[in-house]
Amino acid sequence: MASQRSPKLDKKQVVETALRLLNEVGLDGLTLRTIARELDVQAPALYWHFKNKQALLDEMATEMYRRMVADARIPADATWQERILVSQRGLRTALLGYRDGAKVFSGTRFTGIEHAVEMEANLRALVDAGFSVPQAVRATSTAFYFTLGFVTEEQGVWPLPGERREGYDVEERAARMADFPLAASTGAEVFQNYEEGFEEGLRLLIAGVGARYGIK
Repeated sequence: MASQRSPKLDKKQVVETALRLLNEVGLDGLTLRTIARELDVQAPALYWHFKNKQALLDEMATEMYRRMVADARIPADATWQERILVSQRGLRTALLGYRDGAKVFSGTRFTGIEHAVEMEANLRALVDAGFSVPQAVRATSTAFYFTLGFVTEEQGVWPLPGERREGYDVEERAARMADFPLAASTGAEVFQNYEEGFEEGLRLLIAGVGARYGIK
């Protein structure tokens, strides 16, 4: 009966199934009905664990974060610049592991407080370097927003590694925009070399933070 908890279903199983299906169907195709069908249960059984899709996305983002921090640790003696670099590289790598990973992560809230460990260490490094707490928050949150936005655009071209969407042929784009040579030349920078572009963007951001607040 829909009013009874399914004995073969638990919260972790639902989240793991949802993350696996995400790579197959994407965020738009990931419905509670699709997940229930994969788990061989009725859709109402999922509502014991998640009241709606947003609640599921919150837990998915939390699990993505757990997996991310389990794979990479920031050295305790890292500088504030190194902390931003390492944490955002790790976030980008984690998001790229899932179709629409950046979209899932955006706008969600963590269901636990595991993130407080890394957050506290990163803020402490910036405060010890001379940042005020509000400045440290602005610096770290701006880096986070940069990564989310960057990966969102990157996954618009490459939904998954090795899977490129149609419509992003740089040479064809340049030919169509031949009357606008500067704009035409941007294709190689905008739609290719994402690794290099991300690294350069992060370093520009860090340099800007340091210059803005006068901290080296």
